[in-house]
Amino acid sequence: MKKDVLMRYCLFISIVLVFISLTGFAQSNVDLENDHLKLQWTKTPQGYRLNQLVLKDGQHANSVVNPLGEYTILFSKDIPDTSNTNEQAYQLDLFSAYPHNLKMWKEALQPVPLNTAGKALSFFPREVDSSDGELHFKQDMGVLSMESRWQLDNHHASDLLVEIRITAKEDGYYAIASPTLYPTEESNLKWAILPGYFQGKKLEPNLTLAYGYGQGIPDKPVVVRERVASTLAPLVQQLNGLSLAVTPEPGTGRDPWETDAITQRKWKLGLSLMNRAGQLSPTLYHPVLGEDSSYMHAGEQRIFRFRYTLNTNSWFDLYKHVVYDIYKFNDFLKLKNTHESLTHRINAMVNYLKDDSTSLWNTYDYKGLKIGAQAYLGPIAGSDHDAVKNSDYGAMWMAARLSGDTVLQKERLPDARNFKLVQQQQDTGFFQGAAIGQYYLWKGKRFTEEWGNYVEPIALTYYTMIDLGNILLYQPQDLELLKRLRIGGDKLLAWQKTNGQWEVAYDRKTTHPVFKELMDRRPTFYGLLVAYRLLGDKKYLAGAEKGAAWLIDEAVNKGSFLGVCGDVRFAPDFATGQTAQALLDLYDLTKKEVYLSAAIETARLYTTSIYTHPIPSTADKRVKDVQWKDWQISQVGLSFEHGGIFGSANVSGPILLASHAGMFVRMFELTKDAIFIDMARAAAWGRDAFVDPASHVASYYWSTMNAGPGPFPHHAWWQIGWIMDYLLSEASLRTTNLISFPRGFLTPKVGPHQPYGFAPGKLFNEEVALHLPKNTVQIDNEKIDYFCAKGLTKNTYYVVLMNNSVVDQNIEVAIDLSKEFKQEASKGKPVLLDQKGMIVPIRIQTNNNITMRIPAAGLRVIKFDR
Repeated sequence: MKKDVLMRYCLFISIVLVFISLTGFAQSNVDLENDHLKLQWTKTPQGYRLNQLVLKDGQHANSVVNPLGEYTILFSKDIPDTSNTNEQAYQLDLFSAYPHNLKMWKEALQPVPLNTAGKALSFFPREVDSSDGELHFKQDMGVLSMESRWQLDNHHASDLLVEIRITAKEDGYYAIASPTLYPTEESNLKWAILPGYFQGKKLEPNLTLAYGYGQGIPDKPVVVRERVASTLAPLVQQLNGLSLAVTPEPGTGRDPWETDAITQRKWKLGLSLMNRAGQLSPTLYHPVLGEDSSYMHAGEQRIFRFRYTLNTNSWFDLYKHVVYDIYKFNDFLKLKNTHESLTHRINAMVNYLKDDSTSLWNTYDYKGLKIGAQAYLGPIAGSDHDAVKNSDYGAMWMAARLSGDTVLQKERLPDARNFKLVQQQQDTGFFQGAAIGQYYLWKGKRFTEEWGNYVEPIALTYYTMIDLGNILLYQPQDLELLKRLRIGGDKLLAWQKTNGQWEVAYDRKTTHPVFKELMDRRPTFYGLLVAYRLLGDKKYLAGAEKGAAWLIDEAVNKGSFLGVCGDVRFAPDFATGQTAQALLDLYDLTKKEVYLSAAIETARLYTTSIYTHPIPSTADKRVKDVQWKDWQISQVGLSFEHGGIFGSANVSGPILLASHAGMFVRMFELTKDAIFIDMARAAAWGRDAFVDPASHVASYYWSTMNAGPGPFPHHAWWQIGWIMDYLLSEASLRTTNLISFPRGFLTPKVGPHQPYGFAPGKLFNEEVALHLPKNTVQIDNEKIDYFCAKGLTKNTYYVVLMNNSVVDQNIEVAIDLSKEFKQEASKGKPVLLDQKGMIVPIRIQTNNNITMRIPAAGLRVIKFDR
């Protein structure tokens, strides 16, 4: 009996040992796999390492060469230091004259953003179990315990969902880093981007250029804030096309306006293109060491959820996946509910700008010539609160032409033209023909630049070539302006180097180049394009092409751009979007595909200057004791003035000036890529919360909400300009170019919008003149925008109506042509046309008003025979 028991006991022990052996063997490798991804972890003496990572694409499979799977937690017993070390190495002297930049730059050089703070606890977890398609890893360490959960996303097969939970064992500051799936060698780097901050194809050892100006990838594992990260997805692409992005679960980053006050400066999420060890690997940190929620008492827990996305298509496809699938960008348009149409805003702003008191219009005597401009109440170096300027000459002349307004035509344009004449130096010498400053200081009777005593070649492009060019489109027989344009073009050619580039600026006193550490990665070549279009001399076109070729090589292909705002020392800004349109205009002239390709690529890069987070909602928010919905004050869809480490977006958020909207519509026409049209509409539609009810001028900075023009009354011209460009671009898109008008030249400085109305256009094969009506059209639905046109060879009048919403709209329209023509409205009944110019049924009410239904994002045209 004892022998039988002993045999059964031995058998039991054998079974247990076999089970343990088999269990141990099974746990030496653990997998996650679907039709697109396979990940395998292997047990090693250090813990479970990622041994295999494979992307499967139909018949092909791409294996990552060096998978890793290493975790890192940052820990500091005390709050991290905020002092700057080795300041001399970080070129603080460059920003000594720029207090705003200097403050931001010093902040960015503290230990936490430089990723030197705290102790890095790196490890591979020692325990794992699996259940229901998930892997659960565990690790117990001296100051914390960690649990993580990994699973493949059922909705997006190339996404890997991760949750990390840490429990503190000691009081202190903790930061959870997303694990390193695999590092990328610099020699294998094709492209990397941290949207809003920097992008490029190589590591840049000059931290000022990379970290400060976004020209290349910093060669240090710097950690940036979510406040300027336009899309929360650091991304690295290898030469073989393999791309990896890591994206936090929506809601992880800061909300810039949590309830009733700005919370822009909160730091809840850190983003980097390197791990703590300095290896290229997109990495997130939450919480951020020393910041919100990072301090933990023993026993407290923190949870961080995020996802990895891998593909072999392109960085842009992966970026759009984050924008649309994770942060639901397309849903934003469904929330839009416009309370004031863009057309009504244009008409109201024209009235605002006609009033000397509201627009702060002033005239001065300058060497016997009467000049006019608007007061500029912002800071200008050397000013005594006496700076004045004009902004959008194209919009000024366009509004005067389209409206026929005599105040604009007789009391604004002549003095503004004179301002332009004296802005260009006529005295002989190095600066003859150049624009000697954006601003006129009327007390000192001199022109000056924004933040220093220098002259920029791009200022010559902006304030001589483009401004004169746009005036000449409306008054082509102005011989003095033609003469001045030629002088400016010749100076631009004289300053151009043999390789096609220009200096950033010249010192006003010595004429020596300044800002030598920077290159003029801006569309300075465009001034020569203007000269060629108006003067016809091929030397200008040759210079423009040479300049564009240099810009494509040095800026577009490298992702390295320079801004145009001197007061922030040229931080990257809206000039990038302007570059896209400048190259597109050069393509229109030459039909050379290299310019079209570069224009599209630049526009793609500029989409990463558009905010796509946090996800807009219907939650209630309060601004100055007024209740708004979250989506109404959302940053999503807006671009920043300048981004990066020391741009204005750090404090003020984005801007409401959507100069890029029309260009994005044109890019959608060319590429059929929905991100362009969605971003254009997200910027333009339903921004009522930022529009001043009195002036109908939108605030410039998001942070001021609806403070109106504030110290920048001239911004109203820019707003008229970009809105008209957007509306007419949409009309062209929606009618497949059956409604189209010639475009003028770019507006200086703020972006790619262009003026119209200087030449006839076409409307369903009829030659027409664009018209800006005064009180002719009344519509009961503010989601409908409109513009008008007059037939040139036929006695016709058109009202073009556009539904700027994603829902069909019923509207009632009252049109009184007697307000324009002092005669009966029409000889016969009006005709309603669809977007193809085909007649559709029309309903006329007893009061002669017209009712109709316009499809979502659709267009209708009412035609009158006068």
